Amino acid sequence: MRRRRAGIVAVAVPVAVMLALGLWGLDRGGMWGDEGVTFLVGRRTVPQIWHLLHGVDVVHGLYYLLMHAVLAVHPGEVTLRLPSVLGAAATAGLVAALGVRLARPRVGLWAGLLYAITPLTGHYAQEGRSYALVAAGVAGATLLLVRALEGRSWWPYGAVLAVTFLLHEFAVLVLCAHAITLATARVPRAVWAGWGRAAGVAAGVLLPLAWVSQRQSGQVAWLRVPDRDTTERLARGFLAVTPTGLVFWTSVLLILVGLGAGRLTSVALPLLVVPPAILLTVSQFRPLFHERYVLYALAGAPLLVAAGADRFMELAGRLRQGGRRVPSGRHVAVAQAVAGVERHPQLVGALTTSAHRPGADRTTGAASRPPGPPQPPTRSTPGSRRSPHRTPLVTLAGVLAVAVPFLHGLPAYRNDRSAAHRPENLAAVSAFVGREMRPGDPVLFLPSFWRVTASAYPGPFRGVRDLALVESGARSGTLSGREVGPGELRERLAGVDRVWIVAQSNLLPSRWAPGDPTDRVKLDVVDGEFARRTEFVSGRVKLALYIRRMPPQPASAAAPVSTAAAPASPSPARP
Repeated sequence: MRRRRAGIVAVAVPVAVMLALGLWGLDRGGMWGDEGVTFLVGRRTVPQIWHLLHGVDVVHGLYYLLMHAVLAVHPGEVTLRLPSVLGAAATAGLVAALGVRLARPRVGLWAGLLYAITPLTGHYAQEGRSYALVAAGVAGATLLLVRALEGRSWWPYGAVLAVTFLLHEFAVLVLCAHAITLATARVPRAVWAGWGRAAGVAAGVLLPLAWVSQRQSGQVAWLRVPDRDTTERLARGFLAVTPTGLVFWTSVLLILVGLGAGRLTSVALPLLVVPPAILLTVSQFRPLFHERYVLYALAGAPLLVAAGADRFMELAGRLRQGGRRVPSGRHVAVAQAVAGVERHPQLVGALTTSAHRPGADRTTGAASRPPGPPQPPTRSTPGSRRSPHRTPLVTLAGVLAVAVPFLHGLPAYRNDRSAAHRPENLAAVSAFVGREMRPGDPVLFLPSFWRVTASAYPGPFRGVRDLALVESGARSGTLSGREVGPGELRERLAGVDRVWIVAQSNLLPSRWAPGDPTDRVKLDVVDGEFARRTEFVSGRVKLALYIRRMPPQPASAAAPVSTAAAPASPSPARP
């Protein structure tokens, strides 16, 4: 009963901390491009969302349907990000539950808190995208894997995996991590069969989505081949509360110590290493890697750090006692744990032989008594008895140790909750539109993706003329709408002497040649016949006013549109 209460506290505290951190600064005053896509798609009808998925973003289809239901309650930035906050809080609790189940309550508490205060966790907890929910699904499936290995049903595991895969298809890489966990645990064929059936059903659910998404692979054309710096940034983002200095190297050291943590290592290490390693390797041939696609693997790092800290505290305690074994209530807990391992041999594995061998003490490898009723504590001399308050004090010390790097990195946490820390702030761009544009002013979006600015914040754009738009995104089944052809757009531009451009900030002027003919006309005419008068830049997006250098020319005098093939630009739309 005492251990159960400690386990509940160990799970509840990280959940509460993650909720507090996630809600802190959640309304940061503006969406960025990808959040704007979630907002505009989530506010469409279900048939319109279904129509869209036939052309783009099928990998986010289930998430968009979920957000449709959420935004129907109240469309706003806080509502948009709230599911991610809840997903991150759930993941923190699940990481803690894994630590409790695979080691002891204080390991779970430390691991859950470390997950909650990791900056990468907090960043995606406040994103209106699916990645925090995917992390929660993978952590939940991993906990269900451990329960299944202890004799529970495999079907909850398969069901959670299936839903998680539909939230993002790259979550399927966790199956490789779980397979390695089974291999290191040396499970019998019956266990492999149960896992195979559950994993096969989940993968089968994913197959239609994967088949359709292959036809939409152009959406990730902006990704580049990852290099050594990419891997280093990922490691620093996963392994430490702060990416440099003493905290990072302490985390690395504790992970190395935690590699001897037996059952926990066989679960946490593959989860941490295998999905990122696979995606990084594949991306050397076909670029598909981004840290958010494997965010769920981060859960393995705090588990190993916490396990390393626990083993270090045990070692320090033995050294203080002169290397003698301390017979106390802890000895009873060890005997009970050994008995539990013998009842569930599926988790008896290979990474640390003494820690996994039935009938061996987890910390010393010495043979323990056969399973049976708990024995009373061995009598010991007064000088060697452990204080009954020592374990709570050690737990509290660990919590304080987690708090120190968090307080040290507080300015960075505060900075991450600023809209300026995201790739762009669509609200700021729209506010500039409201101040500067006049009713009836013509506007162009270059490329058309940046029409998401007007879709996310339509108020300031009411009354302006979108020169290129012929059909809205909702009606055409696209993100940005359908635009006129290059000839008609050139005719429309010939009759204006000023035009506003909402463009990718590295364009105009630029030598970039758009692949879309209509976008080429926008760039050629504006760059060749107009001069920039004023501009406002927010990250990747620029709003600029262009004034014609000479009076408008008749449409018949306009130069023909070049039809030469040109390389496509990286799309700012990032799935």
